[in-house]
Amino acid sequence: MILLIVVCGAAFLVSTAFSSTILSRNVKRPTLTIDKKGVAHVSYYLAGRKKTLAAWGAINARKPSATVPQVKFHIRYGERGSGVCRPYDGPPLVLLVKACKAPDGSYWALQSWARLSTPYGGTTGAKELHLSHWRGPLAELVLYQNWSPPNHVRHLFGRLTYNGVGVYGYSNTHVGNPLDGYGRNIYIDTYDSAYGKGWHRETAFLTHRKSNTPGTFCYGFIPHGSHPSGQGTKYRATVIGPGVTPIVRWQADDIGAFDQATQDQMQALERSWGDPKCRA
Repeated sequence: MILLIVVCGAAFLVSTAFSSTILSRNVKRPTLTIDKKGVAHVSYYLAGRKKTLAAWGAINARKPSATVPQVKFHIRYGERGSGVCRPYDGPPLVLLVKACKAPDGSYWALQSWARLSTPYGGTTGAKELHLSHWRGPLAELVLYQNWSPPNHVRHLFGRLTYNGVGVYGYSNTHVGNPLDGYGRNIYIDTYDSAYGKGWHRETAFLTHRKSNTPGTFCYGFIPHGSHPSGQGTKYRATVIGPGVTPIVRWQADDIGAFDQATQDQMQALERSWGDPKCRA
């Protein structure tokens, strides 16, 4: 089965990204329970000291809007409380620390991710603790691969959607940091590349709004300044879900040697999306 393909477009390097779900960084022994009022209680240790918080008031995500704010948690640090963590029976989650089914049947989860690794070869970063709350399906992150002429450079293109609607923002800095609650960055890692063995961060960039199918994005593995091409044997893309939904990830092996039939198929698909920044 052929997964991938691609397109080229400008990549925005980011150092931060807007999210109402990041609770702390580099924590130890995190716990999660939910009480009968639907309030999540989280505890963890930071620098040897126990920290507690309560979170409530948000679930799932709104579709993009230039006038209505995205959902976000109310968080009160220092508040103690307790509840239950019923066995989780929801969709599979990546980067999972703890997932619970709440008394009302909704789901809560803690995930940990070193999101802000250094571009073009980084392998480490502060591990952020993310909290999410949802019902129903997760965001869908789909990527394809193909080859960019004339040298058959590997390209990726894809789309981030939630409930069938593209995920994108309206405001960001010049380097691609979202300034509203809707924008999301896609983080690309490459495996066994010129950076070395194992997984290394390649780059990160925003999803696009101006497209026939908003939420699209693309990237080509070309050298950047003194950095070599990061083309590897496999790739993964990771993103914080919209609103207060979980982190999701895509991963696949490199597509391999050039094939004209596959190239034609993928070019037709990518161009049908109508993203002016992405044309293989």
